[in-house]
Amino acid sequence: MNESSSPSGKLDGAKTVVIINYGAGNIKSIQFAFKRLGVDAILSNNPDEIVAADKIIFPGVGEASSAMKMLQESGLDTLIPTLKQPVLGICLGMQLLCKSTEEGNTKGLGVFQTDVKRFSNHVKVPQMGWNVIKNLKSDLFKGIKENEYMYLVHSYYAEHCKETIATTDYEINYASALQHNNFYGVQFHPEKSSLAGEQILKNFLEL
Repeated sequence: MNESSSPSGKLDGAKTVVIINYGAGNIKSIQFAFKRLGVDAILSNNPDEIVAADKIIFPGVGEASSAMKMLQESGLDTLIPTLKQPVLGICLGMQLLCKSTEEGNTKGLGVFQTDVKRFSNHVKVPQMGWNVIKNLKSDLFKGIKENEYMYLVHSYYAEHCKETIATTDYEINYASALQHNNFYGVQFHPEKSSLAGEQILKNFLEL
């Protein structure tokens, strides 16, 4: 069944923002974050609405293999990699855009050419709380200073690759943000990262 919250989600010039609603996301907090920016983002798993949107948020909270199964059941696993507008994967959403993840030995969507590994037992897992992002390389981080704090909750991390646009240290130095063409991914939760996170969402709207 296809779902949509409302025909709003308007940006300047009647543009729309869609948050992909596939059953694995903390989507209400993301929707509220956009509301604070004056944007009524649509929650939808309707392929026509997703393709027609100007900006796409691909969220994810939970376990990777279960989330991928939900994407496959709705056909979104084949749709998402073909999207041409700016797409922002958040947390598990970013990890599912990678080639694979060790969580559930799950094959990813293959947009980002890197793999997702589990932190070792030498550190507290999950990493939960505030940590800094650095080596910022994208317009996604316009107005964000080096070593800005962001909020993270995750047990798995994306390995470095040529698409890395931000890094974070936790036991090792890993990719906390990625970009490939129109696809962006952040491991942290901008919707929970105070004013700096709000700025990143605003930057995404302006890409």
